[in-house]
Amino acid sequence: MAYTSVVQAETVCAQLDDPEWLILDARFTLDDEAWGRREHARGHIPGAHYADLATDLAGPIVAGKTGRRPLPAFDTWRETLSAWGVTPDTQVVVYDSSGGMMAAARVWWMLRWAGHDAVAVLDGGLQRWLALGYPIDTFVAPRERTEYRHAERSELQADIHLVEQHRLDADWALFDSRSKAGYHGEGVYQDPVRGHIAGARLADRADTLGADGRFRSPEALRAHYTQLFGDVDPSRVIFYCGSGVTAAQNLVALAHAGLGDAKHYIGSWSEWILDPARPIAR
Repeated sequence: MAYTSVVQAETVCAQLDDPEWLILDARFTLDDEAWGRREHARGHIPGAHYADLATDLAGPIVAGKTGRRPLPAFDTWRETLSAWGVTPDTQVVVYDSSGGMMAAARVWWMLRWAGHDAVAVLDGGLQRWLALGYPIDTFVAPRERTEYRHAERSELQADIHLVEQHRLDADWALFDSRSKAGYHGEGVYQDPVRGHIAGARLADRADTLGADGRFRSPEALRAHYTQLFGDVDPSRVIFYCGSGVTAAQNLVALAHAGLGDAKHYIGSWSEWILDPARPIAR
């Protein structure tokens, strides 16, 4: 059985010795980009390799052209997956300390972008793992290199032209995944312009989680998204955020709800605002 959206800590703990399971630690913080790697070195789920948002999960920023966390070149990402030993039979599990939002969901989406569906976010993240009394370790076992060959699933992305084309289209829906404050241009901002893409509605990625930090049930999430989308099919829904990282949380939750795939606008707000002619609202 492949896990393709969310997986429980109990299941992962039972598979720690299975060489066909790969665990990735994606802990990260914007305030100190080296923090996650240091924490991984201090202790991680046994066998976990570190997936660094700043290096493994993002490509070079091109001034005036890209957002803050552009995707790496696809061949570069395939090389990373090869170095991690990913095969068609590998079950990948990814976790962070934010319920998936920083940056486990980004890893999940990037694996699926690369054609690998057997990837799941650890429900409740590292906090639930520790609360259950499960082990942590400092050792990282090497994995045998593979040659990852899957093709890019470009249909999972929305580029800026698609956003421009459909942001006001009644047959499509564009959602900002930041908080209500961020959507309205309030609170802490990483970008020099405040507000949201004109025509976008709000789908706070934090609404995917319950008070315990775990994903809401598939039934609850299905009702949540059905209310947000109305008659719009998920294939014509686009999610974005500030830099193209936390919006992936909505995409994991959508899959967990059994509603299929929406599109991810990786450039997000940080790319949209590079041209002052693009309309914004607050």
